[in-house]
Amino acid sequence: MNLQKSVRDAIAAVSQLNEPFAITFMEEAAKILSSCFSNGNKVIIAGNGGSLCDGAHFAEELTGIFRGKRKALPAISLSEPGAITCIGNDIGYESIFSRGVEAFGKEGDVFVGLTTSGKSPNIVKAFEVAKTLNLKTIAFLGKGGGLLKGFADAELLIDGFSTSDRIQEAHMAAIHIIIEMVEYRLFSSCIAGVV
Repeated sequence: MNLQKSVRDAIAAVSQLNEPFAITFMEEAAKILSSCFSNGNKVIIAGNGGSLCDGAHFAEELTGIFRGKRKALPAISLSEPGAITCIGNDIGYESIFSRGVEAFGKEGDVFVGLTTSGKSPNIVKAFEVAKTLNLKTIAFLGKGGGLLKGFADAELLIDGFSTSDRIQEAHMAAIHIIIEMVEYRLFSSCIAGVV
């Protein structure tokens, strides 16, 4: 292992957030989420493995507190073990997230899917169901974007890395910045001295 190369790779992944495509994505994602919350709707988030953990982190930062005290924002991470194992066993693993979107999603809500390959069948199916229910969609992708490239209303594609860890590190940095933007848009008077 070359430690300095690993550090350089991590920096290079996150540095993609300074590119115009990523700036545009973060602005658009913050706009979509802010509009969703302003209209009394919710966000549904899904991912596999590390991306599931990133999605859960996204949800808890919205329902909890990020930079300052403010009203809780409704966000659901589709990560409940009972639901995942029930659906996986009874229907099929490819449906573990689409069933949650079907159960909780309504027009005006937002579905956020994280997949470093863009090819995870359960995330692809969740996006498809979200579209049929007229949810806005946000995708965090990697490795060329896979089947989901160009599918979502807003997408971040971190490219140039063959492993998921570097992609997820950039995704997480983008998520934090988006949450910061959403808080500023919706609660700037509450957290003006913080942001």
